This record gives sequence, C-alpha cells and structure tokens, in this order.
Amino acid sequence: MSIPPPSGPHQPEGSVPPPQGPYGPPARPQSPGDSPGLPAYQPWTQGYRPHNAPAPVNGLAIASLVLGVLCFVPGVGLVLGLTGLRQIRRRGERGTGLAVGGAVLSGVGLLLWALLFTTGGVSALWHGIREGARDGADVSLTEGQCFNAPGGALTGVTYDVDTVSCTGAHDGEAFATFRLPAGGPYPGDDAVTGTADRRCQVLRDDYAMDGWAVPAYVEVYFLTPTEDSWAAGDREVTCVFGHTDEGRDLTGSLRNDETDLDADQVAYLKAAHVLNAALETAPGEEYVEDDLAGHKAWAGRVAAALGEQARMLRAHSWPDETAAPVDALAADLDKARAEWAKAAGAGDADTFSAHYENGLDLIDPVRAVLVRAVLGLATTPPTAGGDTGSGTGMQV
Repeated sequence: MSIPPPSGPHQPEGSVPPPQGPYGPPARPQSPGDSPGLPAYQPWTQGYRPHNAPAPVNGLAIASLVLGVLCFVPGVGLVLGLTGLRQIRRRGERGTGLAVGGAVLSGVGLLLWALLFTTGGVSALWHGIREGARDGADVSLTEGQCFNAPGGALTGVTYDVDTVSCTGAHDGEAFATFRLPAGGPYPGDDAVTGTADRRCQVLRDDYAMDGWAVPAYVEVYFLTPTEDSWAAGDREVTCVFGHTDEGRDLTGSLRNDETDLDADQVAYLKAAHVLNAALETAPGEEYVEDDLAGHKAWAGRVAAALGEQARMLRAHSWPDETAAPVDALAADLDKARAEWAKAAGAGDADTFSAHYENGLDLIDPVRAVLVRAVLGLATTPPTAGGDTGSGTGMQV
C-alpha cells in the first residue's frame, strides 16, 4: 500500500528548511503572482549611517590666541580674533572661546606697546638688550672717559667697567669710538680685532696729537663686539689707552688735541703727522735685500710726505720767535726729501741703503727739539718701538 505524500510544497530529501524567526532572512514583498500562503519578504529599512563628526575648530581663532599670548604682533592678533568670531557664526565652527581670548589678549598687548612707544620705553628696552648682550655690560664708554677694569686687566675686557675721574689713578682712558659695517654675519675675532687695531692707531693721533707727550709705557687697546653682541646689533669699537704692564695705573688724561692746543701747535703737529704716517708704511721685510721693490716704494712715499710737510710748515704764519727755527727745519726736510727720492730710484740694495741712511739722519727727531721747545710742546723724543705714534722712534 502506498502512502501518499503530504500536502503542501515538496521538500527535497535532506534539505533543511530555512530558519525562521528574528534571525531568519528577511521576507520579500509579496506580489500578485505569488502563491497564496507563502510568507511575504519585508524590505530592509536600516542602511549604513556614519557617526556624527564634530564641527572643525576655526583656524583664525587659534592664531589669534597664539599671537595674543606671545604679544608679538598684537594688532594682527586682534584682527584675527574678530574675523574668527564672524566666521564661527557663519560656518557653525567651534573656537569661540579661543577667538575671544585671543582678541582680548591682543588688545591688552596693543595697549602696552602703544604705552611703550609713547613713553620711550621701547628705546630703553632695546638699549638694555643691546648692553646685556655685551656680556653683562654696565656702561658704554665715550671719548675722554677714564675707567677701571675688573682686576685691572684690559686684555679681553668687556664694557663691564667703572668710570672714574681721569685725575686719579685709573686702568684706561677711552680716546675714540667707531662702528663696524652693519651688514652680514659676524666676521670672526681675527677680522674684528684687525680692523679695530688699524683704526685705533689712526684715531689715536686725533686725540693725542703730540705723540711725544704720550709715555712709552702706554699701549693702545680696544673693546670690540663679541659674536653674541653682534647678533644683537652691536657694532661699536672703543679705542682706549692703557699701561703696557697690565695691572699698573695711568694718572692724568693723555688728551692733547685742538681743544687745548693753540693754532701754532696744531699747525706744526698736523705737518709732522704727514711724515709719521708715511714712515709707518714700511714694508714687512726688515732687510732691503729681501724686498728691494717694497723698500723703494716706501722711500717714494716718504719723499712725497717730506715735501708736503715742508710745504705745510712754510704755509703757516708763525710768530717771530718761531719763524727762524721752523725755516731751518723745513730746509732739513728739503734735503731729506732729496735723499729719500734717490733711495726710491736706487738700482740695487747698496745704493738704496746709502741714500736711506743719509735721509734718515736728516729727519732725526733731535732736529725738531728746538721748534718744539719754542712752541711749548714735549721735547723728549719717543723711544724706538714705543707705541707713541710710528713705532719707529722717528716722529718729528
């Protein structure tokens, strides 16, 4: 006897009915062609939705707060803060507190800067920074000031010195200041000191015109910018007199210039400086044989200077008691010029040396003592190698 199959749709053998219930597949919508009794599929209504992203922070608000805290450019910070507030309201961005804080701080900073400018505080602030960069500097020396250095040593001294009266004992006396070129990076210690040495030697004669009146134990020193102070804008060099034996004192001012010399003294000293400047240009080679061309060129410069010195002496109107000694000195200078000119044209070292010796004798400083005595100038010639002018002992 056969058993008829059950009513309803036929299920293949071994098939597993799809799971039902809340975890079963969603029912599809029922259409008119579907057989009655089949479950209808339900549409899938829950799609992917991203998480809600927060509104961005306004960039101008951040910049305003930074500038307000630093007080660097407070005017810009104030403008950025106000602009940021308008953008926040229009775009729905965050950062209202940042913009308000930046605007307030920038406004306060702007008021402080305005106060500094109106009261001169900016100038004082910059002066303090500049002097502080001079390794803790306390004072900036000016021409004619005397001072004491820490420990009495002038080598390596900075502007950390104490100004004192020149009438008493002191370590140094400032006689000139000048500024180095402002542009470019720090040129290095050697370049700075080399320039300072050359300029100070020249400026010395403007402050102490009578080199014979400067003692042989006096040396030229200089205070220069350091690499750190250079970065802060320091370009000043100060030239000073000091004792050759560090730790020993100077007494009294070494100043003798047009402020305390009479017209006749100044006229004589200016003429003498022409020759002294030429004598100081001697070549580095000590022996003529080692650089005959250099020595001949030097002799030519000395000959020209002797001619100019004689001309300047004759051009001045001298008092009666001074006229005769000055004329005699000018005659010696003419003879000396002829010998130095012959040395400049010498064909060999021996010929050069012969005319050089003759010319040197005619500008011996002793020949100028009488004129100096009449004029009331120092009458003791400087010793050879002293730092009182040429370093050759031939000042006239």
